[in-house]
Amino acid sequence: MTDQPRVLELINVMAALRHPVTGCPWDKEQDFSTIAPYTIEEAYEVRAAIESGEPEALRDELGDLLFQVVYHAQMASERGWFGFDEVAAGITEKMIRRHPHVFGGEAARDAGAQSAAWEAQKAQERLEKAESGTLSGVASALPALARAHKFCARAARVGFDWPHAEAVLDKLEEEVRELRAELPGAAPARLADELGDMLFVMANLARKLGLNAEECLAGANAKFARRFGFVEDALARAGKTPQMSDLAEMDALWNKAKEAGL
Repeated sequence: MTDQPRVLELINVMAALRHPVTGCPWDKEQDFSTIAPYTIEEAYEVRAAIESGEPEALRDELGDLLFQVVYHAQMASERGWFGFDEVAAGITEKMIRRHPHVFGGEAARDAGAQSAAWEAQKAQERLEKAESGTLSGVASALPALARAHKFCARAARVGFDWPHAEAVLDKLEEEVRELRAELPGAAPARLADELGDMLFVMANLARKLGLNAEECLAGANAKFARRFGFVEDALARAGKTPQMSDLAEMDALWNKAKEAGL
């Protein structure tokens, strides 16, 4: 087996795991819907490895993500749809088609020109698939903030956009007022609707500032974890737990964490 190309070896391992007689009982029971959550998780693990700056961690996580691709291709092959070769051929052809300045006779492009050409090519491909709407093709399975970002970016390309970030902030203030107006009634559906509007505007604000809302929230999550960890450690040194403390004490410790640069 080791004399084979590594990708082929991996494909054969996957086929063995799914063998109807001698395969792994757990792997044989899986289908696209049960494996999909693992695929998404592995993509996030790749991101975490990139942020860690550890090459070995990135190598391992890329391997796990590649295994997910092979897994889905194997299940598709079992249904007679396509195999890994077709997956690889499809993405190869698409990359060649979308980079004529590299693989064809077009003139060289800078990064800005390439981004514009890339979007034009994708728009043409959507037309060929009868996906004519501006928002067509934005995956419904994306995280909500990431999908909001893509929706806003698509709309902006056809002129449906605020002129500057300050205008988006004005809209955000409007949405905050609308949410505040719903607080007395506390109707869950109305609150969810208004909060959703506010989150959508915040995703658009991030885009307008040249930021990624998903990454901003991830950074805020990490910061919260660091500061709350500081609070818990400080309480533990005093022989206490958060349950034994109160908001005033924990808030004071939180401010100390901020002063410490956490």
